[in-house]
Amino acid sequence: MAKVYTDNQDELTITNVIKNGIKQPGLPKWAVLRIALARSLRIETHPDEGLDRRESAVGGGEYSLEQLTGDGKPGDEDMTPPFCALLSQFHDLDLFSDHELFVKLLQRHVRRGLREIRSGWMETHDFHDYLLHELFGDLGASNTNDTDLNLRDKLIRALSEIGISADVTDAVDGPRLTRYLVKLRDANDYNPLLRGLDKLSFVLGLGEMGVFASPTKEPMIVALDIPRASLLWRSVPASKLIEWVSNAPEIFKLPIYLGQDVTGEAFGFDLAAAPHLLVGGTTGSGKSICLHAIIISLISKFTSNGLKLILIDPKRVEMAPYVNLPHVTDGVLTDVVDTIGVLNRLLDEMQQRETALANVGARDIDDPRAYRLSIPRIVVIVEELADLLMQSGGVEDPLIRLAQKARAAGIHLVLATQRPDANTFSGLLRSNVPSRIALTVQKGSESKIIIDESGAEKLLGRGDMLIKLLGKNTIRVHGVLLNSDDIANSVQLAQRKIK
Repeated sequence: MAKVYTDNQDELTITNVIKNGIKQPGLPKWAVLRIALARSLRIETHPDEGLDRRESAVGGGEYSLEQLTGDGKPGDEDMTPPFCALLSQFHDLDLFSDHELFVKLLQRHVRRGLREIRSGWMETHDFHDYLLHELFGDLGASNTNDTDLNLRDKLIRALSEIGISADVTDAVDGPRLTRYLVKLRDANDYNPLLRGLDKLSFVLGLGEMGVFASPTKEPMIVALDIPRASLLWRSVPASKLIEWVSNAPEIFKLPIYLGQDVTGEAFGFDLAAAPHLLVGGTTGSGKSICLHAIIISLISKFTSNGLKLILIDPKRVEMAPYVNLPHVTDGVLTDVVDTIGVLNRLLDEMQQRETALANVGARDIDDPRAYRLSIPRIVVIVEELADLLMQSGGVEDPLIRLAQKARAAGIHLVLATQRPDANTFSGLLRSNVPSRIALTVQKGSESKIIIDESGAEKLLGRGDMLIKLLGKNTIRVHGVLLNSDDIANSVQLAQRKIK
């Protein structure tokens, strides 16, 4: 009899959804598998072959088609034909004539859906809201204007409630926000408006979500960025990232694209000009996806001849998909002793490069006189800096020395943590890493640690971020949506390019 198999992690996810998500202890497990199937079918790419299993492993489960699709049951209880039709259309195959392949693809989708639930849903968040967003979120995007038809009047009334007289002159819908251009009737209202943003958010019923304000080049006009209901968000697909990188300005030495700004324009920057980056955000903020976007941007642009990656992942989870890339010379580092050794070797490499550059009269790696040296750039990415520092304070010294001097030698740091505090980002480290990305944090003080200003505590989560690059104003960006399949496909493309 055909069966669908799950592993231990899948079973833990199923139990967690029943107990803490749906909160119906008597719910059969196959009901969660159906939810997982629906979640997987909302992803454009095909699930990977790594999800194939023929036997249930220790702690795993097995489900007959009678349980999962109602196969063989009378009348409408048998959902096998509709399930087969859905998968046939998704894969552009006739699965009615290949039952074995149908079961195999059904299992792949179920397991991918469980994986997406595991990585995307936090137990502290309402599971029904999560499903509403993930299964139907972008379906409501086309109705944004109808849904928000009266929001202009509501905004004007809310402004009046806090003592501001203004008119709305225009509105632009971005992926998650609507930017309202508000013309103040009195210039003296500008500062009271900035001070009253929390109250404005309260009057509009936005809960913990904040209203952001920024001046425009038009006289007396302020831009107010107001979040829409999550059902009306538009996702930024992974396919856009590769497209943006391939069309990056030639002046970008290390093009990085993370998502779209509040009006829907692609946002990218040059990591070489950054030249180092601090990334901070709490659990569920989208920090890891942000790091994946950085890595995928780099490997989609460069072969291992032009770029080397040093990946440090003390949690042993996020960087595993990249372990076999030729760009990754030392494997994925998980041990603090190994990490310190590699960082110290990198200091030696920096000094050797400085000597080689001096011998040809080059100021830095971008000097035309350095081109004949063919020196590849090196990007060091630390997935969780706080964990490393807790294991050994010896990590900080080589990182500070690299941050101080490594730019000229073509070595760049990306340091991330979910605990942005003064112990993690010390003053000396922060002063030498001038470019910052703040995702959602718990407190305004944590936002100030990352970007020297508050605001990140009012972000929407799920990749919503404030980016402050060297010498530029802070900009708000909604991150690209990346899943495990997108990461695997990007790795395969990068390996294929090298071959």
